Order: sequence, then C-alpha cells, then structure tokens
Amino acid sequence: MHLELGIGLFVAMLALIVARMPIAISMLFTGMIGFASLTSWDAMFNYMKDQPFSRAANYSLSVIPLFVLMGLFATHSGISEAAYRAARAWLGHLRGGLAIATIGACAAFGAICGSAIATGATMTTAALPEMRRYGYAGSFSTGTLAVGGTLGILIPPSVILVIVGLITELSIGDLFVAAFIPGLIAAFGYMIAIAIYVRLRPDAGPAATPESWSVRIRSLNAVWPVIVIFAVVIGGIYQGIFTPTEGAAVGTVATALLALAIGGLGVRAIRDSLLEMAKISGMIFLILISAEVYSGFLALSQIPQELANWIGGLGLGPYTVLLGIILIYILLGAVMDEIGMILLTVPVFYPLVMSLDFGMNPTAQGIWFGILLLNVVEIGLILPPIGLNVFVINAMAKDVPLMETYKGIVPFFLSDLVRIGIIVAFPATCTWLPGL
Repeated sequence: MHLELGIGLFVAMLALIVARMPIAISMLFTGMIGFASLTSWDAMFNYMKDQPFSRAANYSLSVIPLFVLMGLFATHSGISEAAYRAARAWLGHLRGGLAIATIGACAAFGAICGSAIATGATMTTAALPEMRRYGYAGSFSTGTLAVGGTLGILIPPSVILVIVGLITELSIGDLFVAAFIPGLIAAFGYMIAIAIYVRLRPDAGPAATPESWSVRIRSLNAVWPVIVIFAVVIGGIYQGIFTPTEGAAVGTVATALLALAIGGLGVRAIRDSLLEMAKISGMIFLILISAEVYSGFLALSQIPQELANWIGGLGLGPYTVLLGIILIYILLGAVMDEIGMILLTVPVFYPLVMSLDFGMNPTAQGIWFGILLLNVVEIGLILPPIGLNVFVINAMAKDVPLMETYKGIVPFFLSDLVRIGIIVAFPATCTWLPGL
C-alpha cells in the first residue's frame, strides 16, 4: 500500500510539473497529501510546524544567498563584459573564434558566479551583438550562449554543489575542488565542438578582425582579479582557512570591492543585486522546504529502500545501474529544473549508488557521484521541452526561433555525452585533486 501510494503521488507530481506548476508547489502539495495519507493530518501539521523551519534555519544554507550575491555583483558591475573582451581579443580572429571566446569568458565568469542562468544571460548582452556583427548563424550563436551559461554551475563555486553537499553530508570544499577538472573538460570540450562545427560549416562562424598585441595584453588586466578571487575562495575553503560560508562572504566582499574599483557598482546596482538575491534565495529556500516535506513522505513510503532492494535483486552490475540512473536524470532534466531534480532524487539514488562497489572508498565514491550528478543535471538545462537556459537565451535573441536554438545545442550535447563517459570511465578526474 505504501509503495503504491508513493509511486502514484510521484507520477502525479511529475504530471503537475509537466503542466507547468512550479516545482516547489508540486512537491509541497504531493508531499503533504502523501505524508497525511500514511500518518494523519494532525501528524502532518505537526511536522509542518517544526521541520520546514529547521531546514530553512540551517546555518550552512547561508552560503547560498552569499554566493548568489557574489554572482550578482559580478553581473551588474561589468566584469562579464571585461572577461568577454579579453577572450575576444585573444581568440576572435579564429574561425568560430567569437564562439570560443564566449565559452572561455563563461568559464571565467562562472568562477565567481555559480548560476547557469545568470552566466548565460549576462554573457549574452556582451557576446551576442558581436557575433551578429560578424555574421554568425543565429542557431550557432544562441546555442553557444545557452551551453556556455551552464559553465556557471560546472565551474566552482556552484550553488548546485552546495545543495548536493548539504543533502549527502559530503564536504563542500572537496566537491568544489573535485568539480574543477570536469569543469575544464567541459569548457575545452565545447571549444573543440565549436572548432569541428565551423570546419563543417565555415559560414556559421566567420573570423573577426584581429586585435593588436598591445590590446591583447591590456585585456588581461580585467582577468587576473577574477582568478585571484577564485583562488582565494576555493583555496581558502579547501585549506581550512575558512568555512564555505565564510569563503562565500570573503568572495562576495572581494567581488564587490573589485566592482567598485572598476567603477561598475553604483547605488542602483547594489540595490538591484540585493533585491534579486532576495528573490532567487526565496525561490531556492521554498524548494528546499518543499523537498523536506516530500522527503519525509518518501521516508514513510519506503520507496528508496524498496528501490534499492529491487535493483539489488536483479543482479545487475554497478555500472549498468549507474547507466540507468544517468538516463533517468537526462529524462527528468527535460521536464524539471536542476535544483528540484536534485532535491527530489538524491535521497533516493545516493544511498543506492553508495551501496554498490565501484572499487573506491566511500568518500571518494560519494564525491565522484556528486560531480557526475552535477554534470548530468547540467544537460537538462539545454534539453527540450524545458531547457531553462535555452528559454532565457532565446528570450533575449527574439529574432532566432526556439527550434533553431535547440538545433544549435546539438554539437554541445554530443560533447556533454563524451564528458559524462570520461567521468564514468575515469573517476580520477573527480577524485584526484581532493585526494591530494
């Protein structure tokens, strides 16, 4: 009875999400009904009285609004445009060079942003006019910007990794360090995909006017402070100089000071950043509270235990099970946002993966799965029918049909699949740096 109810309400929740009901409301609604059905409405209201507050009042969660604010200060101050100008100066003269420069600038900006949507939207304002000016194909331009934005969560610090760390109780510092090499693989993989694509379709990405060496060298002045902030935040967290929350505070203050130094952060920009931080954090915390209620229902329904027992009884190999989980995430990513998907599925899949033998110690295996999860979830940001990054970029490039943008992400989707294969086949890409 418990299992049937759990499966039925899970299907109902997916139906609500497909019907465009907000993920937080869908999880909260089905979680409350399920919890009350398995206990009583009085028990459910008692649970709601204490548990959501306990979840939202967790000190560790204060890292989320801090990293969000850090990214918003960078967004409103013009740091993204400076990063793009530097990358364009060095790479724009190549065929497809503006697209490669966009990926490089997204990676640099993602090192202090932590949000895929913010990275993509911010970089679009700087890169899209340039690509249009040199006759880049609309699908190629918007596809590049959509996938470039995903580097905002692949390159640490990442809000998604913070949430994964809180759910799994893995070290957030270890997760940040572990994500660095896969993030670089993602950026270089996208650059290779661009190079292959423009070789097959030279008209899609013509070369831009080359810049002088003096301009190229001067452009680096805008990049080195970003590298310093990234090194201080990630290195400080990993070396134990400060906690992730303290690191986020240090990074936020450093980014604000950098923005003030370059003259891009006025009173209005500070006000807009604070208001937007409150809105984004409120959305994330509502999803966290809803996920807490739904997780309580899942625990009562015993779906995670039943799923683990069922898969264990099939006698499948660990990598076969892992492949099935990856496929499920790719399918869910087409209809759900990344935070909701993680909060919904990690309590089910993480214990299952940790019960399998991949030849690693538990800590390394947990970190490896966390980074693999991050990279699989990223694919959902560019897949139809939801593809949040695609929708955001397409809304800013109104002259490019939505289907054209989806066509533009195909080469990058293939690059994503190759990267997932590399991470699965070579766990050291995730575990080597933390192991040092």
